Amino acid sequence: MQSKLIVICFLLIGISCQSQTEKKNKAPKIKTTMSQTNETTLDSVIFGAGCFWCVEAVYQRIEGVEKTISGYAGGHIKNPPYREVCEGTTGHAEVIKIYYDPKKVSFETLLSVFWQTHDPTTLNRQGNDVGTQYRSAIFYMNESQKESAEKYKKELSESGAFKNPIVTEVTAYTNFYPAEDYHQDYYNNNSSQGYCQIVIAPKIEKFEKVFGDKLRKK
Repeated sequence: MQSKLIVICFLLIGISCQSQTEKKNKAPKIKTTMSQTNETTLDSVIFGAGCFWCVEAVYQRIEGVEKTISGYAGGHIKNPPYREVCEGTTGHAEVIKIYYDPKKVSFETLLSVFWQTHDPTTLNRQGNDVGTQYRSAIFYMNESQKESAEKYKKELSESGAFKNPIVTEVTAYTNFYPAEDYHQDYYNNNSSQGYCQIVIAPKIEKFEKVFGDKLRKK
């Protein structure tokens, strides 16, 4: 890995993730069953990098990412509803669980996208989305992922790629709860909505320019 990375910071202006869903938080949970074949051939990891709509929209566009699920991780109650997560009372972060084919995309590539598509130096905040639920976090599934994430974080810190210290949490997976159905595939289903237009669309455009060779084949 190069000693320094050009880190892209995405500007979140005038609108927050929570403000767009205050009237929808009673929607039912999504069913997230997968075939046995997928379960045995795919690896998974959980990333938190601000509003999960943004993170989902980015990773859905990477070749080798077979499935993404928006949800909540790292908290202390079971099956938390969105409203309670937003209140910061459950300890959960908004996250994406990513199922990927390691033969098509490496974990290091997923990490590279992670570090370059949010600001890992702002504690419990991404733009106008503020609270512990928006913290930067990597929930690793095994020791190999832990070692890769910690090594990457250390190298970034030492490289001076960021002016401020990296505050990303690197911690073992303990729990994951799928978010309500309306959160799933959010950008693809609501691309004309205000938050999608102002925040997510520019993020995707910049991501595609940097990671053009990693994009899913159409």
